[in-house]
Order: sequence, then structure tokens, then C-alpha cells
Amino acid sequence: MTDTFDHTPQVWTAGRLRQALADLSDDTPIHIAVADGPGDFEGYSEYALVDLEPVEKECGEDTAPATEVEYTLFADYKAGRYHVDLV
Repeated sequence: MTDTFDHTPQVWTAGRLRQALADLSDDTPIHIAVADGPGDFEGYSEYALVDLEPVEKECGEDTAPATEVEYTLFADYKAGRYHVDLV
């Protein structure tokens, strides 16, 4: 039997993101550090932010079926040279 734990990260709102970006110049690149495990940023993978899109999610397992829109930031590998077999 494996040990489990509840992981509930605080998802940022658009307002919180705007506040964090308020003092940055418009041409500041934004990178995203992706945790290697839940809450584990000791060793993380770094990506470049490339897009923001509304993504429709199906919901309503316990209620009437519905569609919910979540705004999702998309990240890609940072610029660089990569071996084709690694990606």
C-alpha cells in the first residue's frame, strides 16, 4: 500500500498575476518552473511561456452536464538546441 497525501496548491487569479507583473516592462520574458512532483520545486523543469488560451472543460459529473472555461497558460521548451530523440 502506498502513502498518499492531499495536494491543494493555490491557483492564481488574473488579478494576482497582474499584480505580480505590474512592475515589469512589457518586453520582459516570462518563464515557468514546473515542479518535478507535487510541491517539489527543488529540481524543476523550466519552460518559456508562449500563449494564453481559453480552454473549455466538461464538468458536471454529479450535476447536469456543463462546459466551463478555464484560461490556461501554455509553455514550451526554452529556446536552445535539442536532440530529436529527447523530445
